[in-house]
Amino acid sequence: MEKTKWLDVKGNHDAFNIPSLESVENYYRKYSAVHRDGSYHYIHSTPFGNYSFISLDATQNPGPKRPYNFFGILDEKRMEELLLLAKESSQSNHSIWFGHFPTSTILSPSPGIRSIMSSATAYLCGHLHTLGGLMPVLHTRHFEGTLELEVGDWKHNRRYRIFAFDHDLFSFADLAFDEWPVVLITNPKSLLYSSAKHEPLERLLHSTHIRILAFSLSSITSVTVKIDGVHLGQAVHLSGPIFILKWNPRNYGNRTHDIEVTVQDSAGRTKTVYHIFFAQEDIYLRFDPLASFILLTDHCTVARVLFVMIALIQLTILIIFRYQGYPEHEGPPRFIQLTSFSLHVLSKINIFYYSVLLLTLYTVLGPWFVGEITEGKFGCCFSFGILVDGHFLQGSLTFIVGILQLVFFNIPLTAYLCWSLLQRSFGHSFSSHLHQGKCLKIIPVHLLMLLLYIWQMYSCYFLHMTYGTVAFLFSPLRTWLTLLTPVIIRCVWTLNSSELGTFVAQLKSRLSP
Repeated sequence: MEKTKWLDVKGNHDAFNIPSLESVENYYRKYSAVHRDGSYHYIHSTPFGNYSFISLDATQNPGPKRPYNFFGILDEKRMEELLLLAKESSQSNHSIWFGHFPTSTILSPSPGIRSIMSSATAYLCGHLHTLGGLMPVLHTRHFEGTLELEVGDWKHNRRYRIFAFDHDLFSFADLAFDEWPVVLITNPKSLLYSSAKHEPLERLLHSTHIRILAFSLSSITSVTVKIDGVHLGQAVHLSGPIFILKWNPRNYGNRTHDIEVTVQDSAGRTKTVYHIFFAQEDIYLRFDPLASFILLTDHCTVARVLFVMIALIQLTILIIFRYQGYPEHEGPPRFIQLTSFSLHVLSKINIFYYSVLLLTLYTVLGPWFVGEITEGKFGCCFSFGILVDGHFLQGSLTFIVGILQLVFFNIPLTAYLCWSLLQRSFGHSFSSHLHQGKCLKIIPVHLLMLLLYIWQMYSCYFLHMTYGTVAFLFSPLRTWLTLLTPVIIRCVWTLNSSELGTFVAQLKSRLSP
C-alpha cells in the first residue's frame, strides 16, 4: 500500500448472501483498498497528461444467495453516477473502465452501459473465468469503439494482465503468473486492438523506434526483433523494462506485417511474442465471432425472450387443442397423428388440461418459493425478479432457471402425460402396457421421466440447503410440484375408462381398415 496504488471493485462473490452494504458479512468494506462501495473515478496524473480509471460496481444490493446474483444490475441512480464519472474523464488523455461483470451480463436501463462508457479506450473485466478454459481469449470491441477485455481469474488460474500507454497508444498482455520473461510490444501496437476513435494512430507513422517492455526475475540478456520473419536486430536497453530498436515505419506499408520479439534472460528462459501491425492505412482485423457473441450479446434479454416464447408456445398448443375438433386423417395414424391425438386427449380432459395450464402459468407468474433470500431477510423469488427486504431485484438468472424448469421438467412431464394417455386410449393399463412386447420402446420413456423427476427432487434439496427449511416447505414450483407429480401420473393410469370412451372410439375408428 505504501508503494503501489491499488484500485479494486466488488464482484458477485463479494455480494453472495450480503443483506446490506453495512452488514458485517460485507468483507469488501474491510479488505478493500479503496474502502468504499459503489463506482468511483481515479485520475493518474503525469507530466504529459491525465489518465482516468473508472470502476463499475454492478453488484446487487442486497446480494442474494446462489445462484441468483450471477448477473450484475445497474439502476437509474447508478447509471446517473456513471454518466457523471464519464463526463469527469472527458479531459483525460484516456479513460479505462474496469469492473467484474462483462457488459453482456449487466442489466442496465436505456441507453445502456456500453453507450455511457463509449468514450473509454477499454473496459477490463473478469467473471466468466474464460468459460472454464474453453475460451482462453475473450476479447471484442463494442460498436461504439471501446475494447472489452475479459481476463481469467487469479484465484484458480493465476491469470493477470499488464497494459501500457506508449505515446497514448494502448497495448496489453494477458499472462500466467510465474511464467518468465514477461514481454509486451508497445510500438508498433497490435492492429487488432487499434482504435482510430480513441488513439492517435498516426503517431505510429512518425515513430522512430520499436519499443518493448521486458521483465524477468533474472536480468534480460537479449531482445531479438523480426518483422515478416526477417531479422531486424537486437533491441537495446533504455531504462527500467524498456528496450528499443531504431526503425522506419514507412518501410512497412500497403499490407499487414508480423512483428516477432524473442526475449531471453540470464537464467536461460525465453519468451516469444508476436502480433500483426499495419503502419499506413486503415485496415481492421475481426475478433473471434464466438468471443464477440459471448461479450456483446445481452444474455439476460435473450433468456427473457426465450423463457416467454417457450411458455407461450406451450400455452398456445394446449389451448388450440382444447378447442379444436378432431381432424380427419386417411390411412393408419402415424407418429404425427398419434402425437396430435394424444394432445387432444390431454387438453380435453379437465384434470390434465388445467393441471398443465396452471403449472405453465405458475412457472411464469410465481412465486417460485418464499424463504431466506439473504441471511435473516425473507423474500419471494419470481421468474421476473426477487423481492427481498423492500428491494426488488430484476429478473436475470431467474429466466435461465425458468427455461431449465420448462425444458427439463414441465414440457417432458406434459409429453409423458400425453404418451401415457395414448397408452390408455389403446386400452392398456399400467401393467398390461408393459407386456405388449415393446419393452425397448416403453422402458426408456419411463426411465427418462424418472431421471427428470430425480433432477426435480435434487432441485428441492438444493433449495433446502441454500435457502433453508422455510423455502423448502413454501416452494410450489419445487417441493409441491415434486409431491404432486406422482399423484397426477397415477391419475392417468387409474382414470375411469368411461372418461376415455370417446377417445378410445375415435382411435379405434382410425385404426380400423
